[in-house]
Amino acid sequence: MNPYLDRLQPYPFEKLRVLFEGIEPHPEFKPIRLSIGEPRHATPQIVLDAMANNLDGLAVYPPTAGSDALRQTIADWLKRRYGLGAVDAATQVLPVNGSREALFAFGQCVVDGTRPGAKVLSPNPFYQIYEGAALLAGAEPVFINTVESNNFAFDVSSLDTATLDAVQLVFVCSPSNPTGHVMDQAEWNRLFELSDKHEFVIAADECYSEIYFDEANPPLGALEAAWAAGRTDFRNVVTFSSLSKRSNVPGLRSGFVAGDARVLKQFLRYRTYHGCAMGPTMQMASIAAWQDEAHVQENRRLYREKFDRIVPMLSPWLGIRKPDAGFYLWARTPGSDTEFARGLQAEYNVTVLPGSYLARDTTSGNPGAGFVRIALVAEPQECIEAAERIVAFCKQST
Repeated sequence: MNPYLDRLQPYPFEKLRVLFEGIEPHPEFKPIRLSIGEPRHATPQIVLDAMANNLDGLAVYPPTAGSDALRQTIADWLKRRYGLGAVDAATQVLPVNGSREALFAFGQCVVDGTRPGAKVLSPNPFYQIYEGAALLAGAEPVFINTVESNNFAFDVSSLDTATLDAVQLVFVCSPSNPTGHVMDQAEWNRLFELSDKHEFVIAADECYSEIYFDEANPPLGALEAAWAAGRTDFRNVVTFSSLSKRSNVPGLRSGFVAGDARVLKQFLRYRTYHGCAMGPTMQMASIAAWQDEAHVQENRRLYREKFDRIVPMLSPWLGIRKPDAGFYLWARTPGSDTEFARGLQAEYNVTVLPGSYLARDTTSGNPGAGFVRIALVAEPQECIEAAERIVAFCKQST
């Protein structure tokens, strides 16, 4: 067996299962699960119709690069969304089966295992796929703590030159999971400068990019920042996006990778062996989703409604603030994050995720400790009920 497998840590939800062993939640309360970022708003009818009308696509093998129509649809969306002057659908866009599998596979493609001491940078706390991708590629994960005192910024420039020289890949998440921080142009420019100097590739995870609160001010994207910086070839920058959160279709497993054509050429070559082409039926459903913004605007309205109601309820107890974007609350607990989650589950049958499960211990401590991640993914009334129970739990715990 691959010896690197032994370095993989249990997934956060496996840790949560162990934490809850022996608990019998209070029978008065129905379960409300806010621990996993699984959107539970209604799937758009246009997506369901597109799938139903294109079932004949199940009878053919799909090309790894996806259809010309899907790539062009994604390229057009990128230009509309980010104001990009040009995106070449043939060389700068690649459909994938959700951002998760693509992020993991990308590490295997980019990391040069023949170079000893290869390193992969990741924010901390983080999406655990980044760590797994690094380890299975034979690289060493290096974590940069994103903390409240620094507005949860991803400060790569804090690393020493020797470490940066060994870095081959940098995972970035903006809007961030779990803090909701959105990188600004200055942050991106510093990262671009370091990429040029130390020759690493930037993998920008942007699966939360379409969940924000001000319709006039969508989050800045990696390709948008690159274009503004004069990097119109998007050199060494690749962005990962998904329909899961944007269009409430996590089961569709549809997303894309876009950016540097040189990098994507090699990633496509890798994927022809990987065997992960998107089926034609899913491609047609994806085209319908990417071409429509009305359902996305309605989706954001529902999230705004939840945040506007829930943040004032919880902020006196958990020190929360509305994130820049995304659907998570990064809530500070009065004591241990694991004990808070366990007690809330037992007393009020509300499931949240301990922040320490999303981070790794460093010399500066575990930046997720003392926080819980609350995913406001359920329908508004259910989320409001959960917030009421959390307030009741906090009151009885003081």
